[in-house]
Amino acid sequence: MTDLMTESVFTWGAPPLKFGPGAVDEIGYDVARLGVRRVLVLTDPRIAATGLPARVAESLKASGVDHALYDQVHCEPTDDSLRAAATAANELAGEDGFDGYVAVGGGSVIDTAKAVNLLSTSGGDVLDYVNKPVGAGQAPSKPTKPLVAVPTTAGTGSESTPVCVLDILGLKVKSGISHPSLRPVLAVVDPLVTLSLPAAVTAAAGMDIVCHALESYTARPYTSFLRHTAETRVAYNGSNPVSDVWAEKALALIARSFRRAVLVGTDLDARSDMMAAATFAGMGFGNAGVHIPHACAYPIAGMVRDYRPAGYDAEEAMVPHGQSVSLTAPAAFRFTFPTDPERHVRAASLLSGDAEPEGPPAERLPGALVALMRDIGIPSGVAAVGFAENDVDALVEGTLKQQRLLNVSPRTPTADDLAGIFRSSMENW
Repeated sequence: MTDLMTESVFTWGAPPLKFGPGAVDEIGYDVARLGVRRVLVLTDPRIAATGLPARVAESLKASGVDHALYDQVHCEPTDDSLRAAATAANELAGEDGFDGYVAVGGGSVIDTAKAVNLLSTSGGDVLDYVNKPVGAGQAPSKPTKPLVAVPTTAGTGSESTPVCVLDILGLKVKSGISHPSLRPVLAVVDPLVTLSLPAAVTAAAGMDIVCHALESYTARPYTSFLRHTAETRVAYNGSNPVSDVWAEKALALIARSFRRAVLVGTDLDARSDMMAAATFAGMGFGNAGVHIPHACAYPIAGMVRDYRPAGYDAEEAMVPHGQSVSLTAPAAFRFTFPTDPERHVRAASLLSGDAEPEGPPAERLPGALVALMRDIGIPSGVAAVGFAENDVDALVEGTLKQQRLLNVSPRTPTADDLAGIFRSSMENW
């Protein structure tokens, strides 16, 4: 008999997917089939310099789709950069407006396109839609327009999720906007566009895939939440049978190809595996949710002082999202282990591939993570990106603001628990 006080329903969604070498050259046909006739193409200066957005524009033109270009997306979006992009989009729209959007780039570009779409249709300010308690947590008031996502990095999985992540500059913390209407209507995933990515970028972005898969796989089961109504259902359901399938597949692909993609960037098979893993992990966490590593990552990124990562040509201090989520992951999964030892051991086995993890069960997943991070050149801990013991209280305070994420954790951390996780993560090896 169903317990009417706890949830018995989960939802799962993902966009249609076009995947494989050469897929991006068919985008004009795909966009035209949506009935879209004028789109805004969004990208960033680095991607624009590669010529890829120009190829997309030619494909759109050949299929009778008019377009305008915005190529000033900010790496690691902020509330200010999203406002600037929405203002620019409004100016470019003119009297005719846009009836769709195409995002060509990494997670920063795709997330910016989601925000521009939202603000252009529902109006208001970015903070109106940012998750509580950082923002007002409002839902969109009007339908969004079709957004087609063309990822150029294997990391965020933003092409398949309903989430937009941003830095709130005034609070020095990251947060997000989450609503099913933000999910792209089509993901066009072409591994060829990632062949020139620097090794450090490949490594950082790939750790985001790892944490997406592991966090969704170890999230609270959807049946453990209080029952929702149709109107109150949220994008993050908790772990569920469909998301589990995608998370397991993503971890298997990572085990097979992540190290190879970092060490031999021109290996198309490895690049294809990583692009598939990113999308699959997005299909997992975009419905199940993420928890402690992502919650800890947001203040790490928001409070950064002087750290500048290799491979990013950063004009300002930043911790790439994939690095920031990975730094506390070993300690976080050590903390959540008692909630489901069998699932954590299974995740460690999947991540390790042929090299079966050894040691006590509680240490197998942290050990597999540390071995991978060390092999691909991820910073050794929170201290390596500029933080010290006297920063722990502020990092905990920033993490506690991420209640939407912490609510997905299978074990609810106290402030003292989070302080212990940060202290343990100062040096992971």
